[in-house]
Amino acid sequence: MDIFLQQIINGLVLGSMYALVALGYTMVYGVLNLINFAHGEILMIGALTALSILRLLSWLAPDLPGAVQMLLAVLGAIPVCIIVSILIERIAYRRLRNAPRLAPLITAIGMSILLQTLAMMIWGRNPLPFPQLLASEPFHIGQALLTPTQLVLLISAAVSMCALVVLIEKTKLGRSMRAVAENPRIAALMGVDANRVIVITFAIGATLAAIAGVMWAANYATAQFAMGFLPGLKAFSAAVLGGIGNIYGAMLGGILLGLIESLGAGYIGELTGGVLGSHYQDIFAFIVLILVLTIRPSGLMGERVAERS
Repeated sequence: MDIFLQQIINGLVLGSMYALVALGYTMVYGVLNLINFAHGEILMIGALTALSILRLLSWLAPDLPGAVQMLLAVLGAIPVCIIVSILIERIAYRRLRNAPRLAPLITAIGMSILLQTLAMMIWGRNPLPFPQLLASEPFHIGQALLTPTQLVLLISAAVSMCALVVLIEKTKLGRSMRAVAENPRIAALMGVDANRVIVITFAIGATLAAIAGVMWAANYATAQFAMGFLPGLKAFSAAVLGGIGNIYGAMLGGILLGLIESLGAGYIGELTGGVLGSHYQDIFAFIVLILVLTIRPSGLMGERVAERS
């Protein structure tokens, strides 16, 4: 039972990060019917930008509390990620909205490689240590452990997801986003500026990815230029699992995928004496993706986005 509880905690932490990134995938797909495979690199840029800000703060204001430094790093990473994400939309995707679906897909993969290369040129190719700014003494939940960093991650993810739901369901902007997702032509006839909605959608997705990137680096205490590729693929799997185009599905898919990975790796590791658990962790996301695409291609919660003519 203690192992089960620990793996549930680990799965919720991992799933929360997947869910934040998966929301970016599913929102862009909702308004553009496009899979933005460069979205994982936004997570990477957020983490590395935050690391640069923390290094600057350690030189300018070394006495700042760790929590304040973390908050400033997140607030500094968000606008950088938003700018990069909007530039991706303007440069890579806007001219391809009416192109065959293969064209923006190839462009997205190319943009992902380009961003990784630029990050490698700026920050180097070697993994960089991410400072542990919060207390290291874990909380005990039975025999399971929850670190302060993980607790902050869970709270940040929950607040971000709740804020997004309120934005989508209760605000004029949210209604405009849902209208563009349903039918951009009719939304334009009703006075909705589709270009503005699309740009804001990319900005919101980038904000969530920036938060996830900083939390990912803080949780694993490292950051590097290629760190966004695998989490991006797993978050895409989570979006497909929940039902791409559905924000509730993205949240559910992210949490479920994190739990599946954690429980699977934990129990395989327990059965093999800790030899195989971590080696097999990464395969669970793709096993789930294959099963979902085979058995229920629309995902667990279906797809709310209407087919466009």
